[in-house]
Amino acid sequence: MAPIKPLLDRLAAAFAAADHQLYLVGGPVRDALLGEPASDLDFTTDARPEAIESILRAFGGPIWDMGRAFGTIGSLISHNHLDYQVEITTFRADAYEPESRKPLVAFGDDIVDDLKRRDFTVNAMALDLMTGALVDPFHGQADLEAQVLRTPSAPEVSFSDDPLRMMRAARFVARLRLVPTTGLLAAMRELAPRLSIVSAERIRDEFSKLLLGDHPRVGLDLLVRTGVADVFLPELGALRLEIDEHHHHKDVYQHSLTVLDQAIALEKSRGHQPDIVNRLAGLLHDIGKPRTKRLEAHGKVSFHHHDVVGAKMIRKRLTALKYPKDVIESVALLVTLHLRFHGYGEAGWTDAAVRRYVRDAGPELERLHILTRSDCTTRNKAKADRLARSYEELEWRIDELANQEELDAIRPDLDGNQIMALLGVGPSPLIGQAYRFLLERRLDRGPVDQAQAEAELRQWWADQAVGDGS
Repeated sequence: MAPIKPLLDRLAAAFAAADHQLYLVGGPVRDALLGEPASDLDFTTDARPEAIESILRAFGGPIWDMGRAFGTIGSLISHNHLDYQVEITTFRADAYEPESRKPLVAFGDDIVDDLKRRDFTVNAMALDLMTGALVDPFHGQADLEAQVLRTPSAPEVSFSDDPLRMMRAARFVARLRLVPTTGLLAAMRELAPRLSIVSAERIRDEFSKLLLGDHPRVGLDLLVRTGVADVFLPELGALRLEIDEHHHHKDVYQHSLTVLDQAIALEKSRGHQPDIVNRLAGLLHDIGKPRTKRLEAHGKVSFHHHDVVGAKMIRKRLTALKYPKDVIESVALLVTLHLRFHGYGEAGWTDAAVRRYVRDAGPELERLHILTRSDCTTRNKAKADRLARSYEELEWRIDELANQEELDAIRPDLDGNQIMALLGVGPSPLIGQAYRFLLERRLDRGPVDQAQAEAELRQWWADQAVGDGS
């Protein structure tokens, strides 16, 4: 915490001058014990919101008080030419109604009581900024060192008070490699249905935080094993298809988690930031398989059209979770297209096939590259190497054609105005048909000059007249 110690000292002095306590609390303390730098700074104090605001105004930064009803006042404080987001909350001693997800806010006067109502012991530590002492009544530091996830109060009480904490448990298991206690696991299984009282938006945000971490797999598996995932994403647990005794199909659930792992690795290696679309697509690309599973001749299992079925399921589920429309449509398109590559693998890629692949992927092409590459989880090294080489060839072909043509914006060689002028026809369905004809020609043989495009359009027009008998 050395870089921010002068800032902490300034805040502590200001609160001490007003005869108030001040503690750095939660995540920043935990991260400091892990040797990680602090970013957003959370504090707690015996001061009430009006007093907090008065003290912070002396620092001259902007103030926000949207959390005033919950005792929180925020500000932006400059230190060493950097702006730090600071949130200071009055000690809390909340109570919860059994059927409500919102606390009955009650301010407290004691730091230990405040820490007791927090989610996990590793987050229930505070640094007394007046004395420099670590306040750790629930042994969070020992749990952090032992890599144990526990709640300060009984887990049944903690999760009943705020069921979203069960999803937060998955995130901290994944991020910090903590092992939940037996009691915590039992409470998650027992109280999983209670998550249904939490808003879709809060569930979505917590789920996204888990997915956007470096290693979400273990957290996702915790949600599935305890039944928590069944409340908001039952399609994930449904991927645990029964494996037939002859192993004629792979474990779709474990395969999906591995695809997510590989997509994250590819994201990093290709220079991308964590991407919720990539990760949702990797995790959910096969969710159509349970609904399309069929036992074929000789005991083999098929999942015909699981790509199309899965895309429809994704639209419905992600809409229920209140994801933005652009995210939903991007994930659905990737799932629809995730098998396209395998349809061309053996026959080789013609220029026309490459153009259609790029056209259909549109702005999702790079994400489709990541998903398709990640979808290879075979343990057969020869097969994996062959698929990797084949996709590398496809990417090379795309780059090669892109240098010759505008693959990222494939359009007919004539626009709508040129088509109408040549045919002497105003806006009508016929113009749309002509446009689609030229687009298909463009995809088949690449760009041509205007004269050739006009000749092809005239021939098509003549063929329409013959077909109509006119």
